[in-house]
Amino acid sequence: MRRYWLVFSQAVTILLAVYFVVMTMKPEWLNQRTVTTGSTGVPLQEAPTPPGSPAPPGSFRSAAQKASQAVVSINTSKAAERPSSSDPWFRFFFGEQGSIPQSGLGSGVIISPEGFILTNNHVVEGAAEIEVVLNDSRKVRARVIGTDPETDLAILKVNAERLPVMTLGNSDALQVGDQVLAIGNPFGVGLTVTSGIVSALGRNQLGINTFENFIQTDAAINPGNSGGALVDVNGNLMGINTAIYSRSGGSMGIGFAIPVSTAKLVLEGIVKDGVVTRGWIGVEPADLSPELMETFGVKARKGVLITGVLQNGPAAQAGVRPGDVVMQVGGKEVANVSELLSTVAALKPGSATPFKLQRREDSVDVTVTPGRRPKPKAQPQQPLPPVR
Repeated sequence: MRRYWLVFSQAVTILLAVYFVVMTMKPEWLNQRTVTTGSTGVPLQEAPTPPGSPAPPGSFRSAAQKASQAVVSINTSKAAERPSSSDPWFRFFFGEQGSIPQSGLGSGVIISPEGFILTNNHVVEGAAEIEVVLNDSRKVRARVIGTDPETDLAILKVNAERLPVMTLGNSDALQVGDQVLAIGNPFGVGLTVTSGIVSALGRNQLGINTFENFIQTDAAINPGNSGGALVDVNGNLMGINTAIYSRSGGSMGIGFAIPVSTAKLVLEGIVKDGVVTRGWIGVEPADLSPELMETFGVKARKGVLITGVLQNGPAAQAGVRPGDVVMQVGGKEVANVSELLSTVAALKPGSATPFKLQRREDSVDVTVTPGRRPKPKAQPQQPLPPVR
């Protein structure tokens, strides 16, 4: 009897040792189960999937699920005139050329339970009808509340119940290297989430918009993503995807998004006043260059050179002259034309603001009362394609 007990105890010890080794070296072997398909009878091994299993380490599941609910697809339609000709032979062979409908595709973000949707102006520009497809497949008509071509933003409104809303984040707190997700409807394939990092901040002078302060990301952005969301790892809105740098029309790892801080200012202006009001002083600025510095006799090494002043404009009335270099606006230093343009635009029309200038060797302080920025006559050329 004692001999059998000794054999049993040794067998149990060996089995426990094998179990420990397998648990240490090949734990996945213990998580597999053998099943037999009903049709072929082929034995297969499958890992069990416990219900409600937590996201694996490094997963963006929670952020994607949270943010995706408030991202919508936008379908637009408009009529475009075909080219016509007064040539009778042209009409004889081709007949009278009428209009044909055109469709567009983009994305948007629900930012209010009242049905306000943030998207790009180029997504809805010239649209006769706008249809919004919600995350739960509901389709609703949308109307344009207002647009701001200078930042390429637009505000839509839909009438629907139980709308999910995106939480707005603080885009000013973003840093290069932070992880972000781009969410939209590329190429019309359906809601898509891609991941990447913040590649750069404050990108400007790209020739896309008048006011540029883009977040650059390598998260894949493609046509149809325009107006979609750029969110952080918590699912909070950081920007509105707008444009890409591409030689093929698809993603090359260089995408641009408008910061949510800019979008909030546009939203407030459009919803409150129906239009975005910006400051304007009536000058022609230029970045400092050796040629311009020699032409105007400028001694300053930093700031923005004023090459022209509108007669009777706010700057002229305050005593600003061609050849002056703007060093500060309202106590804030400006280093280039883009910064000057954005800083002046943020000024409240009619509110006197101190300007610090350098006029040759002298430092000059003036007080400028900005007016209201006129509406742009035409959109600038866009060397970088918007992600329509």
